[in-house]
Amino acid sequence: MDENNQTFVSEFLLLGLSGYPKTEISYFALILAMYLVILTGNGVLIIASIFDARLHTPMYFFLGNLSFLDICYTTSSVPSTLVSLISKKRNISFSGCAVQMFFGLAMGSTECLLLGMMAFDRYVAIYKPLRYSIIMSKGVYISMASVSWFSGGINSVVQTSLAMQLPFCGNKDINGFTCEVLPVLKLACADISLNIITITISNMAFLVLPLVVIFFSYMFILYTIFTMNSATGRRKAFSTCSAHLTVVVIFYGTVFSMYATPTSQDLTGEDKFEPLDKIISLFYGVVIPMLNPIIYSLRNKDVKAGAKYILKQKCLQ
Repeated sequence: MDENNQTFVSEFLLLGLSGYPKTEISYFALILAMYLVILTGNGVLIIASIFDARLHTPMYFFLGNLSFLDICYTTSSVPSTLVSLISKKRNISFSGCAVQMFFGLAMGSTECLLLGMMAFDRYVAIYKPLRYSIIMSKGVYISMASVSWFSGGINSVVQTSLAMQLPFCGNKDINGFTCEVLPVLKLACADISLNIITITISNMAFLVLPLVVIFFSYMFILYTIFTMNSATGRRKAFSTCSAHLTVVVIFYGTVFSMYATPTSQDLTGEDKFEPLDKIISLFYGVVIPMLNPIIYSLRNKDVKAGAKYILKQKCLQ
């Protein structure tokens, strides 16, 4: 069968930084270092949130989920990226690409919802402090996290299934480090209208809706903080939200630049600003998961105390 008429491919090629071979070793060392920080930082946060009784609250439960999510997401893509950078082996099997796409979409969708849940938790803690323990009971916040994970998984199953059942003709080169849905759709030789519709619906449900929740939650939080008589109370209230707000700004800023306005990954045209796209993709895939535990640790005394407590216990043992 002629390659141009091929409707099934057994593998894809992840181009990554193939156009910049002199920088690949530098990127390998950088990504490896950041991956080790991700595993260590998020691992410590998870252990602290489990074993330190002072962190058995909704906020730290969500933070533990976020750390576990970051480890899963990076582990699904970073090792293969490191292998391709050091060995020049850029091919990925069709099934491997599907698995990588599934985890990327599932973790990204779940993180959006978790950030919205965390904003709601902070809203209840500051706006309705006397009813906080009733509204955010253990059953409630566990259910909120479960809904986030389940919804993210369902969205990923739908998006991945629709994308990977398309016929792919000729070109198998994916312009990036990982199998993401938009670059893969560019290789399809069939009508992708249904994919575009589902991506639009997904963007509304997993990007816009949580952002609306975050926005209104912080409007009420800021209103409450500014009406407080005590300056100490205002500082304390704001300090409990500053880390989450910082993570939200970095996360959503990167995600919207990648997916909400995908001008650089036009599905009907040629790639534009290709190096910038790859840097943004790298930032989303590695830098953000590395920054999350650092931001929460630096801006939160309870997290630092919990981490020190766990490390101290390990040293004593």
